[in-house]
Amino acid sequence: TRYFVDHRKVRVVGGQGGGGGHSFYSEPRKIFGGPDGGNGGDGGHVILKADQQLKSLSSVLPFYQGFHGEKGGSKNCYGANGAYVYVKVPVGTLVKEDGKVVADLTQHGEEYVAAYGGAGGKGNRFFLSNENRAPMLFTPGEPGQERVLHLELKTTAHAGLVGFPNAGKSSLLRAISNAKPAVAAYPFTTLNPHVGIVHYQDYEQVAVADIPGLIKGAHQNRGLGMAFLRHIERCRFLLYVVDLSVSQPWIQLQDLKYELEQYKKGLSERPCVVIGNKIDLAQSRINLPLLKEEIADRVIALSALTGDNLEELLLHLRELYDTYVKTEQSRGQSPVKW
Repeated sequence: TRYFVDHRKVRVVGGQGGGGGHSFYSEPRKIFGGPDGGNGGDGGHVILKADQQLKSLSSVLPFYQGFHGEKGGSKNCYGANGAYVYVKVPVGTLVKEDGKVVADLTQHGEEYVAAYGGAGGKGNRFFLSNENRAPMLFTPGEPGQERVLHLELKTTAHAGLVGFPNAGKSSLLRAISNAKPAVAAYPFTTLNPHVGIVHYQDYEQVAVADIPGLIKGAHQNRGLGMAFLRHIERCRFLLYVVDLSVSQPWIQLQDLKYELEQYKKGLSERPCVVIGNKIDLAQSRINLPLLKEEIADRVIALSALTGDNLEELLLHLRELYDTYVKTEQSRGQSPVKW
């Protein structure tokens, strides 16, 4: 089984350059033909390439090395360059070195040279001059660049399900998509983000991410904290899932928005809808009008367990998605597609 992996430490080394050739041209009746050692080939780079088919860093290995360049040959033949090594990573991968962000691969096909190959050495032909007609000097190839990089994945789903543990996020994702996250009656059932795809009749697909439950103090790395707040950053709009059966459910929403705002300014102001879950319970029907009075955002009351009122959520989800697509196209940018 391949588990969802959202961070990896990778050592990358560029290929070594090939050494320069050392030879002298010689044939019958032309004994002193002069130097003809060619230059060595350059070492191959290690390149990170974003691929929208990948959704996890689980396939990324801890070490990669570029291919070495070939040695220069006689008759002024240059050595072949080393082949590049391409490492496929998911779209949304952040590349860090010593805590600093050096690359952010947000588009399909985007590339970043993680380690450059070494330059090839010079053959003795390169050192030919009027002062030195028979150079014996040639240089070895240079070693490739070596780096230790930290890869972080920020899920690039369209919508993010945000809520406290046991609010019913995983049940909701199961109800509206083909994803199968674990569902149980204890907190922190979800330990990894799950992405479910909602299919519409016109073949549009909206990706919804089930972010593991946040708790008070998540922005200070309490609970599952920072490990999953970063996945919310890339979501274009947010679905706040509130448990209607608890007393004063609007306080849950205030706490969730506070945690998001403390983590990153402006995060809580993204387009959103409030989902009042567990409407099938008697207490929830009492709390619903009170919740609508307390908050200005649109509230959709539903039951992920029985499927009540899921159609309203799916229609509004499509409205949010269409608005996002139009906004991106008006800016001249291509919207993220799944």
